[in-house]
Amino acid sequence: MKNSIFGILLLFLAFLSCGRDEDSIQKIDQILNLYIKDAAGSDLLKPNEIGSFTTISMNDMLAPIDDAPVSSSRKVTVDSINYIEYIAGATRELVNGSDTENRTYRSKIRLALTKKLTDSTFSDPVNDTLEIFYRWTPQVFEVSEVKYNQQSVFTKVPDQPNVVTIIK
Repeated sequence: MKNSIFGILLLFLAFLSCGRDEDSIQKIDQILNLYIKDAAGSDLLKPNEIGSFTTISMNDMLAPIDDAPVSSSRKVTVDSINYIEYIAGATRELVNGSDTENRTYRSKIRLALTKKLTDSTFSDPVNDTLEIFYRWTPQVFEVSEVKYNQQSVFTKVPDQPNVVTIIK
């Protein structure tokens, strides 16, 4: 008797899982590529070069604790241009739309940049603010806008990568 009830329950769960439509899958587009350049367009993220930001750390400003590092990766394009790839990890705060199917969330990250001045000396960290706004609907969760030091530097273009270039 126990085995037949268990079997019926399994069949019922299998039936429910087969009823999903592929259109109900939510598209997630949250990878952010951050480039930092000078006014002449030179890459300022070269890891060992004098004049570049050699140490970069990210800290979640909306976290319940003060020291909440956010993970990111340093990457290099095929053209040898350095950038920071941020995928996720910072707290997301609901900004508006809590009772609708179109919500806005944001993450706020302190970006500490340390510049290499000479072969053996480094600047004090420059603390900048990165705010990432996300749009959530049942169909999509995506980066919608990015602000750097309270200035809008990126607005989402549909089906395009989330590439942000900061001029310092």
